[in-house]
Amino acid sequence: MRALLLSEYQNLNMVEVEKPVLGPRDILVSVKACGICGSDVHGYDGSSGRRIPPLVMGHEAAGTVTEIGAEVSRFSIGQRVTFDSMISCGRCQLCTDGSTNLCADRRVLGVSCEAYRQSGCFAEFVSVPEHIVYPIPDDLSFEHAALVEPVSVAVHAASLLDIPLGASAVVVGTGMIGLLVIQALKVFGCEQVVAIDIDPFKLKLAKELGATHSLHATDKDVVTKVLALTDGVGVDIGMEVVGKTAPLRTAIDCVRLGGQVGLVGNLQPNVELPLQKVVTRELKLVGSCGSSGEYPRCIELMASGQIRVSPLISQVTSLERGPEFFQRLYDQEPELLKVVVQP
Repeated sequence: MRALLLSEYQNLNMVEVEKPVLGPRDILVSVKACGICGSDVHGYDGSSGRRIPPLVMGHEAAGTVTEIGAEVSRFSIGQRVTFDSMISCGRCQLCTDGSTNLCADRRVLGVSCEAYRQSGCFAEFVSVPEHIVYPIPDDLSFEHAALVEPVSVAVHAASLLDIPLGASAVVVGTGMIGLLVIQALKVFGCEQVVAIDIDPFKLKLAKELGATHSLHATDKDVVTKVLALTDGVGVDIGMEVVGKTAPLRTAIDCVRLGGQVGLVGNLQPNVELPLQKVVTRELKLVGSCGSSGEYPRCIELMASGQIRVSPLISQVTSLERGPEFFQRLYDQEPELLKVVVQP
């Protein structure tokens, strides 16, 4: 089968590789669409440390079932599906408790690190275990269904917080996940959502997708302006969706006494934490990793139009043109957000 191989950092090649071999509980999916995630772009140059070549990347995908293992019972040939990016064991205590994203033996599609190597979805076919696969409705396109994965990350992050009806929030960082977090917060009952970013294009999109206000991150009065919008109190919830020190400080500074800060971004392994502000204001910091069982709800939210992904898709392209768009994303081409590849 054809696949897009990261043969070395910043070098993607179209190659022929063996079609995956199925286990008894596995499903072979013909990949119809796969999104290029920001983490793939960071893996492209080796900066993440989680895409060690040679590797077929890609974990945001959807397609059709083409083969099933002998013990597969819930799916049939030709069925339209998407699947989780995390392969959990399904048997440990965390998995049985519903925290599949914290499974100690989890693997992520399209990731290779010191612990494991798991081939991904920038290929004609991918093999995934039945327990992470979900059916998709006929009226949800493969291109949109491929983005159930990032939608689930946003919905999971919002679900971890105590969000009262009519709450206020700031979202610091309006990349792909940040724009989905804005929509998830609205679904969960937030009335006022302030988007903060350095990119005017993304801030415009944020307003289109439900943010009530948008502020430029480099504005020295950004925190003062957020406080002014909340009668000097601060917002109930701050969402940091970058993973760097400055956005984290902004999220913390905008939150009211006793408020909550959701930590979604993980661009850098370490950041500086304003500890005294967190302690003396009794803030609750909540880390969020991937998703854990939110796929069915996300599919419903997308099918009903409550969460929209169409405005986020900048380009749909072929597998052959994948290297070109990886480089364009890596070069941070203006207004190029989500690229979906069709293997």
